[in-house]
Amino acid sequence: MRPVQPGKLAENTIRSSGHHMTPQRLVILEVLEGSNGHTSAEEIHSHVRSRYPKLHISTIYRALDMLKRLGLATETDLGDGKLRYHLHEKGYHHHLICEKCGRVEDMDESIFTPLKAALRRKHHFHADLRHLAIFGRCQGCA
Repeated sequence: MRPVQPGKLAENTIRSSGHHMTPQRLVILEVLEGSNGHTSAEEIHSHVRSRYPKLHISTIYRALDMLKRLGLATETDLGDGKLRYHLHEKGYHHHLICEKCGRVEDMDESIFTPLKAALRRKHHFHADLRHLAIFGRCQGCA
């Protein structure tokens, strides 16, 4: 994981919402920005412990919860027993997860455009389809 300077959007959003931009929050953002995929709280904790050895994992969970509430991060259950986090500014995509072999395939959110339109039209419902995980069987396991 490469260290990255967090973007000003996250910093400004955190500050404008009345929260402080603590060094711990900054390093959590750095880990999320430097990640190539979805990162669990435990993975973040293992990365930040070198700089903050006394940082408790509950601090990471609280920071991740704040990032979700502010719309800066998404939380996804990929079926492995750990919630995974991804920064909103990295874009949305969805996952097809094979229940047999565990393979995870990313898919673009454009596939859900017709579904969102149908839900709006037929049910007057505005669906929030961000970072979905769809479970089933891949072609090799079907």
